Amino acid sequence: MRIIPAIDILNGQCVRLSQGDYNSVKVYNENPLDIAQSLVSHGVKHLHLVDLDGAKSSSVINLNVLETIASQTNLKIDFGGGIKSDRDIEDVFNAGADQVSIGSVAVKNSDLFECWLNRFGAEKINLGADCFDRRVASNGWLDSDGVDVLDFITTYEKKGVINVICTDISKDGMLNGPAFGLYGEILDETGVKLTASGGIRNVSDVEKLRDKGCDGVIIGKAIYEGLISLKELQMLC
Repeated sequence: MRIIPAIDILNGQCVRLSQGDYNSVKVYNENPLDIAQSLVSHGVKHLHLVDLDGAKSSSVINLNVLETIASQTNLKIDFGGGIKSDRDIEDVFNAGADQVSIGSVAVKNSDLFECWLNRFGAEKINLGADCFDRRVASNGWLDSDGVDVLDFITTYEKKGVINVICTDISKDGMLNGPAFGLYGEILDETGVKLTASGGIRNVSDVEKLRDKGCDGVIIGKAIYEGLISLKELQMLC
């Protein structure tokens, strides 16, 4: 299973939110590159980089952060947040991202999402299936379209999606454990490669997700709050 630390960017700084609430921001480092290089020094190979400014706007905002981390580390970067147009996704790949996570466009513009899936290939595109009370959310989790997350994933699996990142928003940043039941249901009902995100609080949570069959796990606040040490992270990697 891939261990994927998260760096969330707001105003150029490394931050974490609770349940996607932009009013709950906590700054952990003013220089995201410092965090990225520290992760590399502890054996991390993958990074989930989120442009929180871009997520609630009409385009990517923090492209320079992606360029800096991609050019100064060997991390395999999955970038999400603000990718709303052909120009955005081209810029993100050109800046060094290995994969992109697409949520809002998949919700709002399925034709464009399918175009990108065909153009760049399914291995390059992660379907961002973020939900609250099972209902898919978009635009920085500010909007909900009432679509059941399992139906959302199943529909896109039929259209060629392989990789899915699913965040239970109610769990995100709360350190009260991930949505084991939801992830088990997704794994039972689909054949996608599932990356779990949200609520991870310790190594035991990571091991349980691995045992369930998750392809990857995104870890954020547990690292920054010291609940999973960099030494433990290195052992997981």
